[in-house]
Amino acid sequence: MILSDKRILEEIEQGSIVIEPFDRKCLGTNSYDVHLGKYLATYVDEVLDAKKHNQIQHFEIPADGFVLMPGMLYLGVTLEYTETHGHVPFLEGKSSTGRLGIDIHATAGKGDVGFCNTWTLEISVAQPVRVYAGMPIGQLIYFVVEGDIETLYNSKGNAKYNSKTIRPVESMMWKNAF
Repeated sequence: MILSDKRILEEIEQGSIVIEPFDRKCLGTNSYDVHLGKYLATYVDEVLDAKKHNQIQHFEIPADGFVLMPGMLYLGVTLEYTETHGHVPFLEGKSSTGRLGIDIHATAGKGDVGFCNTWTLEISVAQPVRVYAGMPIGQLIYFVVEGDIETLYNSKGNAKYNSKTIRPVESMMWKNAF
């Protein structure tokens, strides 16, 4: 089941969902709108290696925006810091974002119960499009969890994305044994 607007507000009041900054105007019927943070990043190397720690370079989106180009992977970040202690958060693109040809995640739309951070976005575009820091970029949807949780994400010793950040984070696939 997906949480309604009233239920999201109740969970925020109880502290099981945290959204900072929170703006009541961003609350939809069953979702919460999130915004593009001021930092983007691109990988330094053209060829990425799943077994290697691929380096990224961060840059700030200028006030007059930044043009994203097709054929490039951009890592973005949400302006909002979130915590989810009893629900499964899903980040989806807004229809307005999709209608500009912007995909905000390649595969990682689901968070884990206990995820406490900003969201790194895996952004690609169908055609050149100018984006701006603070623009609406996606929406969080919260699902009810069935059953008890043994280990929350933020308490896992091997969780790769636990360090609080306001910048996009590169892939940590290289930390996996394969």
